[in-house]
Amino acid sequence: MFKFLPAITGIVCLSTSAMADPVDQSLRPQQRPGAAAQVAGEAVQVSSKNLGFERWIAGFRKRANAAGISQATFDRAFRDVKYNADVIQKDRNQSEFTKTIWEYLDSAASDTRVSNGRKALQQHGRTLRAIEAKYGVDKEVVAAVWGLESAYGTYRGSTNVIEALATLAYDGRRGRFFEAQLIDALKILQTGDTTPRNMTGSWAGAMGHTQFIPSSYQAFAVDFTGDGRRDIWSDDPADALASTASYLARHGWTKGQPWGVEVKLPQGFNYALANRKTQKMPSEWARMGVTGMDGRPVRDYGAASVLLPAGAQGAAFLIFKNFAVIERYNTADAYVIGVGHLSDRLKGGPKIKSKWPRGDRALSFAERKEMQKLLTQNGFDTQKIDGKIGPLTIQAVRGYQRSVGMEPDGYASLNILKKLRRN
Repeated sequence: MFKFLPAITGIVCLSTSAMADPVDQSLRPQQRPGAAAQVAGEAVQVSSKNLGFERWIAGFRKRANAAGISQATFDRAFRDVKYNADVIQKDRNQSEFTKTIWEYLDSAASDTRVSNGRKALQQHGRTLRAIEAKYGVDKEVVAAVWGLESAYGTYRGSTNVIEALATLAYDGRRGRFFEAQLIDALKILQTGDTTPRNMTGSWAGAMGHTQFIPSSYQAFAVDFTGDGRRDIWSDDPADALASTASYLARHGWTKGQPWGVEVKLPQGFNYALANRKTQKMPSEWARMGVTGMDGRPVRDYGAASVLLPAGAQGAAFLIFKNFAVIERYNTADAYVIGVGHLSDRLKGGPKIKSKWPRGDRALSFAERKEMQKLLTQNGFDTQKIDGKIGPLTIQAVRGYQRSVGMEPDGYASLNILKKLRRN
């Protein structure tokens, strides 16, 4: 979203969209922990029968009571709750994220989303300025998260969160995780922050304008309006936006530091240096020929590394500590760049200037696994055949690229897969 985080560290959501378009679930390009990959075109049929669900609720009641949930809160929350087969259907049939970075950014920072974001900044300017002053997080960054998570509050989700979490906990594939979220959701109700009727969100339990899961709500949500409730569900987005700023601030946001800056790389650049572990001050990168798009050295905002989200043929960025802070919201590079670039556009910044390899396409899940298998067979061990292009796979791709005389940018492209097939 949408695919969930490979490790739940913060906020998770399901659906987001440009306000003028149908809901675009791929703006959350990560998979939920433990979610089994689906074969393209294969749909999992889910029974609507709920045999055992009532017995599970009876057993869960005891565990909830032991966790401090009162009988009255439990009864109020579970009134009319039923096994929701639609939730399981959506969980089973999550489509894998197969957009390229440029396709993703075309939507994440579209003209429509930028225009609507500027309107939101104007409409809620006083609130966002106050939030920025209190938490030290740029108002445009908060607005950009809001824009990607719910299209500025337009798509907040209408599923009963208690029913969704109970169904997912009962289903068992991630039972312990979702039961823990359900306990936290009940604690939210018990403190009176909202009512069961108003506690709506995505089918996976993410809630409000910026799509907090219950555990993140418990840890980071704030009452910015001072009415005694941390109301992230209200049409007034103040608490939700402040909670997002609180989240980013608590994870180390540095005011005045960009998430990243688009840069030009010199001819003959050593692409092996383009990795998160290699950090240098921008002035040091400049001595190596890495400059801003205007040809000038990037300011020394802090240590930075070079990121090539589409390899040597696409845009390059110097990324700073704030990149990793946004990453706590969602670990996908595409999402972080999407939030960062949208926030830059909301500040009046330009579109990304570098060209993308638009003739390329994203690899499917099966193709990513095939690449890992072929790399390993050719002596470039990826350690796992899991379809996830992480640091080990990138390193293996670099090794293979060196062996065949290519730029070792680590980009897992269709061209690399084709070469491997021919070996």
